[in-house]
Amino acid sequence: MSRRRIGLYYRCAAFLVKPPMLILFKRDWRGQENIPDHGGFITAVNHNSYLDPLSYAHFQYSTGRVPRFLAKVGLFKRGFVGFMMRRTGQIPVYRESSDAAGAFRAAVDAVNSGECVAFYPEGTLTRDPDLWPMAGKTGAARVALLTHAPVIPVAQWGANEAMPPYAKNHKVRLFPRKTLTVVAGPPVDLSDLYEREPSAEVLRTATERIMDAVTGQLAVIRQQTPPDRRYVYDRDRTEHLEHPEPAGPTAARPESTGPAAPASLKQSKDIKEISE
Repeated sequence: MSRRRIGLYYRCAAFLVKPPMLILFKRDWRGQENIPDHGGFITAVNHNSYLDPLSYAHFQYSTGRVPRFLAKVGLFKRGFVGFMMRRTGQIPVYRESSDAAGAFRAAVDAVNSGECVAFYPEGTLTRDPDLWPMAGKTGAARVALLTHAPVIPVAQWGANEAMPPYAKNHKVRLFPRKTLTVVAGPPVDLSDLYEREPSAEVLRTATERIMDAVTGQLAVIRQQTPPDRRYVYDRDRTEHLEHPEPAGPTAARPESTGPAAPASLKQSKDIKEISE
């Protein structure tokens, strides 16, 4: 199967972005050998800063396998940024509309055509108080089980130190110079699920494996132990972990009583979504 050619507009974007990334940040890149040289594949990436898509894109661009991101449709309407996103073939996600299935079809078609599609399975910046990956949405798993394409877990850290999530005015802290760490792991094994009906249980199992791999890599980067239970975020504030949470902009993680099993998480509306 062929690989996507790096087009003119992608090269122009790299021409604009790479110099400041090289000057302003140090890099710690690992696992590029796990990025497939040919054929379609999926990457599942954690999200803890508005800056980390640039960090991850820089990492993967250097492998010669450029990603197609799933991104909120609103970003495609923002002047120069929107123009470049359209020209570089990024995939718009329409939330809760008749066009929402279009992102799924576009992702499947891209993977089947030999391209890389990058998913942020959490659907948004992590709300976890300690910036660990949250419970994932099932979009990446859906595409993986339909296409049988490899899923490469990618963990990153450091962009959050330069641009902390939810900081007022998105304050940037460039100095002292931060290290942007990006690590790609080996493919997540989902082969035993390929021939099963993609039920909610199967999709959740696949998603849990993907998030376990991403979280495990982040634990190695941070040299810390992740929480036993993943934070569950719902934008409508209607579903959380099994125990009700205090009101507020984000909910605290309940005290853990032991390792969480996939069944301990309520099914959320991500069954119908690709990404947020």
